[in-house]
Amino acid sequence: VQLQASGGGLVQAGGSLRLSCAASGSTSSINTINWHRQAPGSERKLVAGISRGGMKNYADSVKGRFTISRDNAKNMVYLQMNSLKPEDTAVYYCEADYTIVGDTTVVGRSWGQGTLVTVSS
Repeated sequence: VQLQASGGGLVQAGGSLRLSCAASGSTSSINTINWHRQAPGSERKLVAGISRGGMKNYADSVKGRFTISRDNAKNMVYLQMNSLKPEDTAVYYCEADYTIVGDTTVVGRSWGQGTLVTVSS
């Protein structure tokens, strides 16, 4: 499973951005796709996640402002970010948990490259 994140950029506080994560490879094996972010000098933290069936979860810090969605037919996951704040500034990563069933079962995790979101005050 390979992931390609895009959509980052510079935006003023209060503005919006939509991040995209394109999955390729064994996409039918993907279970959950998550967005994480890492601010300078901080640990990487989970922002939002969505299961194959559409169940969603969000970090408290983004609830009500961010929306995660998934298009299984296009192998895409999106993170709509509204009412952005300077503290949302970070590199955002998409990550997929997958299970490949064959002669053996492989459980794995793939990460995309990050996309930088900068929110100016």
